[in-house]
Order: sequence, then C-alpha cells, then structure tokens
Amino acid sequence: MVETPRKAALVSKTPVRKAARKPVKRLSPAQRERVAVLFDRFEGLDLHPKTELNYSNAYELVTAVALSAQATDVQVNKATGPLFQVANSAEAMLALGEEGLTKYIASIGLFRSKAKNVIAAAHIIMNQHGGEVPLNREDLEALPGVGRKTASVVLNELDIEPAIAVDTHVFRVSHRLKLSSGKTPDAVEQDLMRVVPPPYQTRAHHWLILHGRYVCVARKPKCEICKISDLCPSRELFLGA
Repeated sequence: MVETPRKAALVSKTPVRKAARKPVKRLSPAQRERVAVLFDRFEGLDLHPKTELNYSNAYELVTAVALSAQATDVQVNKATGPLFQVANSAEAMLALGEEGLTKYIASIGLFRSKAKNVIAAAHIIMNQHGGEVPLNREDLEALPGVGRKTASVVLNELDIEPAIAVDTHVFRVSHRLKLSSGKTPDAVEQDLMRVVPPPYQTRAHHWLILHGRYVCVARKPKCEICKISDLCPSRELFLGA
C-alpha cells in the first residue's frame, strides 16, 4: 500500500534513538601509579628522546616525516641527506621541481605520489605562508601529504603541542602495556592522551616508538633486556615463548 503524505509525516516525526556513548574508562589509582612509574622509567632511560629522521629546520622535518610513510627512517635519511643539500626550503624545492625531486627519493616507497605532494605543499607554503612552514595543526594538516599523524610528529618534535602520533610500533606497544585497547590509531591516540601524565606527553611518542622499534619488537619482544618488563602486563605471555 502506498503511504499517504499524512502518514509519512507522522513517521518522519518519530524520534530516532541515538546509540548511547560508551563511558570513558577511568584508571584505578593502582593503574595510574603504574603508568606514572612507567613513564618516569622511560624518562630516566632517555630524558630527551628525538626522532631518528635527520633534519635541520622545520621544512626539512615536515618533508622528511611526510616521506617516511611506509618507509623506514634509515631509507628516508639516505634519500634526504643529498636532497636537503640542494633543497632545504620550499623555495628551493620548487626550483628543483617534481622530476628533480623524484631522482632523489626514488628509493622510497610511493615516491611518485610523494613527490607530487611535496611540490604541491611547497607551492602552498610559498603562496600562503610566505615560505615558512605553518606550525599549527590546521594549516599543517591542510598541506598535501600531511595528515594528522605527520602533523602530530612535527608539532611534538618541535615542542609546540603535546601530541602522540600512533604508528605500528606505538599501536603495538600501547596494547602490550595495556595503555589502550583501541582498535584504530585514532582510538589509541585518544587513550594515550588521556592516560599519559601531562609532563610526559611531548615525549611519549618517541619513547613508545623507539621501544617498539628496538625492544618490544613485533614477533618476539626482547623481554629479557627490557628495562620496563616488571611494569608490563604482557610480560608473561612472551617470556615462555
């Protein structure tokens, strides 16, 4: 039966029940204490952790981080070493051009699309920001090839904004340390910004990524040399493996 306009109007006014939001899970006092000790331990091991990407200015940093997607820092450094000698500013990058840039970064994954983004970003930096990298999240994320993760790394590295970029290492370590149970990088980031004590938030990204890169590795974590293993809820899962 065809629905009459009156009935349709009545149906449209039926209130739609919204899905209830899950309440934010709060840490117990014991959990807060463990997290505080954990990051205090990280600080004692490395007071000022830094990215392993080589850079000497903000433009080199944002370019290197953008190039590092689906590539190792070692691969990126090998490419940007010679590159930054000839193009370490937006103006110089535009002078080099897309084809010229491609020759330097051909060893990096997705180099053609990355070259297009780097040149497009250089145009925006020159035309809209006077040649200087905009050091705020909104303008950074507006640059081609610069998403939330890249912007977070840049802002955090330069001590501009507390941010915890979540890559595969941070994702893995956060779950093993029970700092998050998030299913996506964004969910893990939200959890980390909630549970990591403020004094450590500008350095937590580097501690977690370096820990995941060299100690808490994917297949068989090196629990026997881990300096925080006594604070790790997942330790027993791997010691007997």
